[in-house]
Parts: sequence; structure tokens; C-alpha cells
Amino acid sequence: MATELVNPFVAHFVAMARNNAWANHRLLSACEALSPEEFAAPRTGFFPSVRATLNHILMVDRYYIDALEKLDALRRYSEPAVDIADPRALRLAQTESDKRLIAFCEFQTDASLVADCVLPRPNRKPPPTRVACVLEHLFQHDIHHRGQAHAMLSSTHVKPPQLDEFFLAGEQDLRRDELRALGLPET
Repeated sequence: MATELVNPFVAHFVAMARNNAWANHRLLSACEALSPEEFAAPRTGFFPSVRATLNHILMVDRYYIDALEKLDALRRYSEPAVDIADPRALRLAQTESDKRLIAFCEFQTDASLVADCVLPRPNRKPPPTRVACVLEHLFQHDIHHRGQAHAMLSSTHVKPPQLDEFFLAGEQDLRRDELRALGLPET
């Protein structure tokens, strides 16, 4: 595993993938304190519940990672929509997806990050997008929807977890346990 990366371009994507995994873990772990009814309760957001929002993140992650890995991403459109009702089961599924994304980022190079990636759609053929741009979009997508789920969580009895402590020195102790649980370096 390439954890001590010299290339700052690649290192940035690895750091973002690790942050993504940590934030998903922290948010989904907090959701485990919700009852099934609270997890699925109608709330204001782009998706109608915490459950729907977090399932959407997983579904989109799987699609984009399949495309990045040059697998059959189009199959995701013909599969049933992801709807994992149990927050713990959803956390475990998301963790597996996050591990795939970290591994993908760890093995990138300058050349592979500027290579083309096709994001197939059932109704059109979009032009190729650079791998780096797809990764940037995927991280932004997840941040956007985690923010919505975070806001929804604030209307429950569960205190939304802090999600912005990943990168700063001096805050390692605030993320250490989750990073260990995920098998990630504590840096």
C-alpha cells in the first residue's frame, strides 16, 4: 500500500478518499443510535430521509468506482436501488465501498489521473472525463449529501458528529479511534 506518497497530486486524492471513509464511518456510526423509524422518517432534504440520503451515497459511490475501475458501471442502472434499512449494515457496506475507493486512489499516477474515464448512462453516451475530475466530483457529491444527512440528524435525538477534524494537526486524537477501526493510518 502506497501510504507515504511523494507525489502531492496523488497524495491529495488518497487523503480525500481516507477523509471520505472516515466521515462516512463517523456519520453512519452516529445513525446506529436511531430507531428504524427515525432512520426512515420523512425529513427535509434532497432525499426524503436520512436512510434514503445515505443509501444514495453508497449507490453513487459504487457506480463511480465501477466506472473508475473500468468495470460494468452501467449494470448499476438495471439493479434494484440500494435500500439498506439498518444503519450498521449500511455502514459496513459503505466501508467496503470506501476501501475500494482508497485502494483505487493509492495506485494512481500522474498519467492515470489525467486518463479518460467514461461514465456510461443508459440513455446517452457522455464524453470521457479525466479520472481526477471524476474523483473530485465524487468527493464533492459525498460531502454535499453527507451535509444533508448531517442536517437531518440534527432533528433527531442523536447529536450530529463533527465531520471536519480530519486534516488538521493537533486533532489526531479526535479521529484516532475511527481511523483505527477503519485500518487507516492515524496521520
